[in-house]
Amino acid sequence: MQIRKLISQNSESFTSTEHKLSAALLADYPFAGLNPIQDLSALTKVSTASISRFVNKIGFKGYHEFQRQLIEELKAGQRSPIDLYETRRPVSHDNFADFVGRANRLMDMATETVTSAQFEVLCKLFADEQRNIFVIGGRISDTIAQFFSRHLQQIRPRVYHLPSDPETWPEYILRMKSKDILVIIDFRRYQPNLASLAEHAVKEKGTQIVLFTDKWLSPIAGSAKHILGLPIEIGTIWDSYVSAFALIEAMLARTSEINWDVVGQRIESWDALRISMEQKDDK
Repeated sequence: MQIRKLISQNSESFTSTEHKLSAALLADYPFAGLNPIQDLSALTKVSTASISRFVNKIGFKGYHEFQRQLIEELKAGQRSPIDLYETRRPVSHDNFADFVGRANRLMDMATETVTSAQFEVLCKLFADEQRNIFVIGGRISDTIAQFFSRHLQQIRPRVYHLPSDPETWPEYILRMKSKDILVIIDFRRYQPNLASLAEHAVKEKGTQIVLFTDKWLSPIAGSAKHILGLPIEIGTIWDSYVSAFALIEAMLARTSEINWDVVGQRIESWDALRISMEQKDDK
């Protein structure tokens, strides 16, 4: 089990000092815990003895074992298709049903990862037209970001998909306000400049970050207010984003329903303009 989850599971039994330590570990996860114990003690103002008791409480024999687990989590978050080849479960050429079964299990796991309360909170944020919404993804996951933003633009105004060129990002950060939402989709083999984008958006504008990631957590998690850690391992050389697409489609459906009278009129106007433009192109 991930250390982040162990901390969450044991949090009710923490002392005030342990809550302080856990907050520091989670704020810069997993990197804070990779510091030597003396450096972590200086950073958090928690004694080395208290840190040792803390790691014992969450299930580790000592600080070195705790760090080895963090290192394994970090390695897992950087695994490439070449690495995954060694642990794959081959899909036979005539067994598409097997792959679909794996995909269904991923979606079942996603329903356990995202609570109903979190789902509803985020849909209400996306439906709030007082907020600008900015969306971007990584090298591969930007395909998901484009899918999300394209549909959300039909549902409500003031939705912006950021280009992949970081030279353009300052313009979008300058548009942001404290109540605005920056949705970032970043799965393992994380894209470092997206973490920098998130940090600047929070620091300069106080923008709220909504992060779609995996269980190893993109470095963006340190800046994010809302984190959706989705299952992506499907047993082949490629990770699967089927749970991310399923979650986003469900969110789009729910977001549409929240203000349907307004949304319905917008979609009707959108379609009328689209059809009118298509007819002119045909002439």
